[in-house]
Amino acid sequence: MIIHVVRPGDSIFGISQKHGVATDVIINANRLPNPESLVVGQAIVIPGDFFTYTVRRGDSIYTIARNFGISPRKLLAANPELLNPNQLRVGQEIIIPLAPQRGKPIFVNGYVFPSVNPEVLSGSLPYLTFLSIFSYQVRADGGLKAIDDARPIAQARAAGVAPLMVITNLEEGSGFDSDLAHEILNSVEAQNKLIENVLGVIDGNDYYGLDVDFEYIYPEDRQNYVDFISRVVNRLRPMGYPVSVALAPKNSADQKGLLYEAHDYAALGALVDHVIIMTYEWGYLRGPARAVAPINEVRKVLNYATSVIDSEKILMGMPNYGYDWTLPFVRGSAARILTNYGAVELAEKVGAHIRYDNISQAPFFNYYSADGKRHEVWFDDARSIKARLELVGIYDLGGVSYWTLNSFFAPNWLVLDSMYRVKKVL
Repeated sequence: MIIHVVRPGDSIFGISQKHGVATDVIINANRLPNPESLVVGQAIVIPGDFFTYTVRRGDSIYTIARNFGISPRKLLAANPELLNPNQLRVGQEIIIPLAPQRGKPIFVNGYVFPSVNPEVLSGSLPYLTFLSIFSYQVRADGGLKAIDDARPIAQARAAGVAPLMVITNLEEGSGFDSDLAHEILNSVEAQNKLIENVLGVIDGNDYYGLDVDFEYIYPEDRQNYVDFISRVVNRLRPMGYPVSVALAPKNSADQKGLLYEAHDYAALGALVDHVIIMTYEWGYLRGPARAVAPINEVRKVLNYATSVIDSEKILMGMPNYGYDWTLPFVRGSAARILTNYGAVELAEKVGAHIRYDNISQAPFFNYYSADGKRHEVWFDDARSIKARLELVGIYDLGGVSYWTLNSFFAPNWLVLDSMYRVKKVL
C-alpha cells in the first residue's frame, strides 16, 4: 500500500498508469465518490504489495534494494520516474515492491448509534474486535433508558464482532449531566440497582461486555467514580464480562477542568480491561477551527497515559469526521459536521486545494461560501490516519477506538489493514 497525493493535472487513469494498478481497483478500494473529479491535495490509497520508502543520506539504489532483499532491477522497474537512479535526493519517496509485514495484533473498537445503516456497518465489521452501541442512559435511581439495539447486536455477532453495552450519564434531550452522575455516585443503593439492571441487559440482549462513559463528573466525585467502577468490575468480571471505561484526553494527573479532573487514569486503568481515551475534539463543534485530533496533542496524552496505565490496556481514540467552520470564529457559533468523504466532495465543489499541516498531521482547506464568508475545513485522510495509527506501535498500545462508524471511510481500513492484524475475541 502507498498513499498518492493528487497533484495538478493528475487523473485516475494517470495515477493507475504511474503505480501499475488498475483504475477500477483504485476506485473500488477507496470507494471514490467522484473519481473523474480529483482534488489537488486529495490522498488516495494505492492497494498492493508495495509501500513507500523515504531516501536517507548515504542511500543508493543498490543499498536500498539489498536492505529489502530485492534486485536493483526490480526496484527500478517499480520507479520508472527515476530518470537518473544515481542521483537520489534525501527525502525523496520511492516505491518498494514488497508487502510490508503487518504489525502486532490489536483490539479495534467502534462506536455506533443503534440507527446505523446496516450496509454502512457491514463495511467496517471485518476490521473490528468490538462494536460499542451508544448508549443506555442511566437514571438517578439506577434505572436505564432502553435502546433498540437488537439489529446491530445480531449483525455484529454474525460477523464475529463482540457487541459492548454502553452506559452514559447523558440527560434526555441534553448533554452529559454532572448532577445526574453525582446522584448515582453518591448512592450505593442506586449503583447496586444500576449494576443489576446492566447485567439484565447484557444477559438478555446477548452483549459481550460493558463500556462505561461517564463524562463531566464533578471533581469531588473522583473517588466515588473509582469506587463505582470497582463495584462494576467486581460484579461483572467473575461472570466473564469485560469492562472498559472511556476517559477524557488528559496530559497530566492534575489537569484542570470539569471534563478531566474526576477521571483518575491510574486508579481506573488498574481496575478495567480496556481504557478508551477520547483523543479527539481539540477542534470541536463550538470551538475555533483546528485539527480534530492533532498528533502533537495526542502524543502529549499518550505520554502521560502510558506512564500510569498498562499500555496494552489503552485504546487510542480515532475520530471519523471533520468540521467546517465559518471564519472569523464567533463564540457560541457552531461548525458544520462533515464526513471525511464529504469534506473532499466539498473541496471539489468549491474549487479548493487540500493542504496538509505537518505539525498536526492533518489535511485542511479554505474556501468562501456564496455569502462571501471565509470557511476552514479540517478532516482526516489516509495520511493523517496512518500517522496516528503509527502511535499504536510507538507506544505499544492495545489498539484503537473509532468515534463513530455511522459513516464508512474505506481509506481508513485500507491503512489499518496494511499496518496491523485485528484481534478477535469471538
